[in-house]
Amino acid sequence: MTYVEDELNSQPECWTRAAEEAARHTAALPAAGERVAIVGCGTSYFMAQSAAALREDAGLGETDAFAASEFPHGRAYDRVVALTRSGTTTEVLGLLSELKGRTRTVALTADPRTPVMAAADDVVVLDFADERSVVQTRFATTALTLLRAHLGLHTDAVVEDARTALADPLPEGLVERTQFTFLGRGWTVGLANEAGLKMREASLSWTEAYPAMEYRHGPISISTAGTATWMFGEAPEGLAEQVRDTGAMWVPGGLDPLAELVRAQRLAVAVAAARGLDPDRPRHLTRSVVLAP
Repeated sequence: MTYVEDELNSQPECWTRAAEEAARHTAALPAAGERVAIVGCGTSYFMAQSAAALREDAGLGETDAFAASEFPHGRAYDRVVALTRSGTTTEVLGLLSELKGRTRTVALTADPRTPVMAAADDVVVLDFADERSVVQTRFATTALTLLRAHLGLHTDAVVEDARTALADPLPEGLVERTQFTFLGRGWTVGLANEAGLKMREASLSWTEAYPAMEYRHGPISISTAGTATWMFGEAPEGLAEQVRDTGAMWVPGGLDPLAELVRAQRLAVAVAAARGLDPDRPRHLTRSVVLAP
């Protein structure tokens, strides 16, 4: 078993613990009414997109998500939340340094022996969700689970859906597809983006991700009999039929969307195996992006 397989299989247990941890870190996490930005790089940025949408939709305050390198320094925030598994990513550390003394910051990280511990005002360490694999799975979803729990949006049913996502077989014929499109709405757009990234990293697949309503504004034109189109959450009316009319395979999201992401992680590993690739050694990637000064 690869590292990434072992790590993605451990997610139900990690999510349960993250929900418990959320109650211990209430003071460090955004309070209701605060104006908040959530930042990250790569996978962490996509988790930031989902967390920001969830918080704002819950009516808890204006919440934006940015890639750490694209943070708008002209805007004022009450708190900035940084997601960084490694605690060493150059763009995140640089942003936290610039915000020091001006804006309250909190970092969610997996490694307490890294520079982020001193760079942020508050730190939540999820070391039980750290990973050996370059490809992120459990840290990202565990961090998002902690934030969902802080918002009062996590339930035991989500964990059970994750167990189902790990136990049930993938749809027949899915692994053999040659192009994968992931769709989301609201908070699940970030999950769709992450599913596409996971497929690219682990299996070198041709993948795309879009807000579901945008798919009909051009991207659907590439769909063929070799395409799988996977919906995270409830699909817009009529979209499934339109996708099937192209000859593409429609994959509905029947589980909690975060559990659907676990299914997509499994697909990435399965496609990698079918193509003779090692998902623990993705091409041109390292665990953390540390840029030379």
